[in-house]
Amino acid sequence: MNVSMLIYILGSVLKIEGIFLALPSIVAFLYREKSLAAFLVTMAICLAVGFGLTWKKPANMVFYSKEGFLAVSLSWVFLSIFGCIPFVISGDIPSFTDALFETISGFTTTGASILNDVEALSKSSLFWRSFTHWIGGMGVLVFVLAVLPMAGGRHMYLMKAESPGPSVSKLVPRVKQTAQILYAIYFVMTLVEILLLLLGKMPVFDAVTLSLGTAGTGGFGVRNDSVASYTPYMRSVITIFMILFGVNFNIYYLFLCKKWKQAFRSEELRMYFGIILVSILAITINITFNTEKFFPNILESFQHAAFQVGSVITTTGYSTTDFGKWPIFSQTILLLLMFVGACAGSTGGGIKVSRILIMIKSVKRELHTIVHPRARMKIKMDDRMVESDTLRTVNVFMVCYLLIYGVSFLCISVDNFDITTNFTAIAATINNIGPGLGKVGPAGNFDSFSWFSKYVMMFDMLVGRLEIFPMMALFLPATWRRR
Repeated sequence: MNVSMLIYILGSVLKIEGIFLALPSIVAFLYREKSLAAFLVTMAICLAVGFGLTWKKPANMVFYSKEGFLAVSLSWVFLSIFGCIPFVISGDIPSFTDALFETISGFTTTGASILNDVEALSKSSLFWRSFTHWIGGMGVLVFVLAVLPMAGGRHMYLMKAESPGPSVSKLVPRVKQTAQILYAIYFVMTLVEILLLLLGKMPVFDAVTLSLGTAGTGGFGVRNDSVASYTPYMRSVITIFMILFGVNFNIYYLFLCKKWKQAFRSEELRMYFGIILVSILAITINITFNTEKFFPNILESFQHAAFQVGSVITTTGYSTTDFGKWPIFSQTILLLLMFVGACAGSTGGGIKVSRILIMIKSVKRELHTIVHPRARMKIKMDDRMVESDTLRTVNVFMVCYLLIYGVSFLCISVDNFDITTNFTAIAATINNIGPGLGKVGPAGNFDSFSWFSKYVMMFDMLVGRLEIFPMMALFLPATWRRR
């Protein structure tokens, strides 16, 4: 193992975090808040430790898959531990466990909160919560690759370990250029959303923080009612951008290159929008023609259905209403969407549409083999054959996913909450969604869980964001052996 390179990467991540902390510090200064000192102290700590770990560049800059997985998992752990310090020092979230839960929830773009009164936080803390979504959405290691001159030719291991999806590919020959392109698209889309919200006369602070949360598909709001009190125009803008940020960013690159046919040929893209459309129509009909009147007309029912479907499938977690009070049929659709998730290569969480598509094709192939034993049916995606390594990875991912889900579900049951609360709490954390049903629904939070359950769900949030394997690698003895 290249330990010196691993330390160098961790130091680089902390330096980046220190620089990022300048933004909430500016917010604290502008609003004349006492929390300014907390952010400045944390920024100094991050920069001091970061420069201490990177003062000497490693002689050997080459690293492989093992180091890549370790670098990614440890980076996210370090990022979260240092990132929660301002909450504790400022007193906004005095408990270290709660502050760490909130920070991990932010960086993993989960949006699950332990706060009973969001509006009681300082503006700088509210900004930092939303900004962690934006940082974690595209990935901090992707940002490091985009801005730091790191040689060695093995950077794809970092991108593969951090980027969501069954397979990851470069947009251009150089990984650094790929990272820069991804962040450029990410930044521009975020900026466009901010401008559109400002056109709707949303307050500047709200427009910026909600756009950061939408871009990272995180879901931390700045009001206790999430986004319910905003105008229909503002909610419509957020709905559209939640869905757009759930699309594979490679599609946007193809659009920029004017490769329209190749972009629209994506089976995952078509299935993603198909699921969204069917779900919106089904929920709209269900809540409109239900015996209980939820909304005054079908247009308003459609708006709320579209928002919640977009929020849940992209694992953003914003809410315009308490969907825990909707008919069971609508709740069931939303529960299923929690597991489906967004597209691979997006900022969304969940299992991912591409994996579901591959599993459906695998089942179809097995059934075809039963009828035609001598036939050799190949699995294809977008007219390309799916490699056996990808199929194996998808299968192993699902096995690990179900095992971790089951063990986590069992662990948090010690708190003696109802089955719905426990089941959806794990679904909300491992799929990086935020709200679930029951006590953790849109009108509730995760504060009532014990410290043990909170640490279980923190692990689940990291597992879900890093898609299992990087975090699991930490527990393998072989990972820590030197070559």
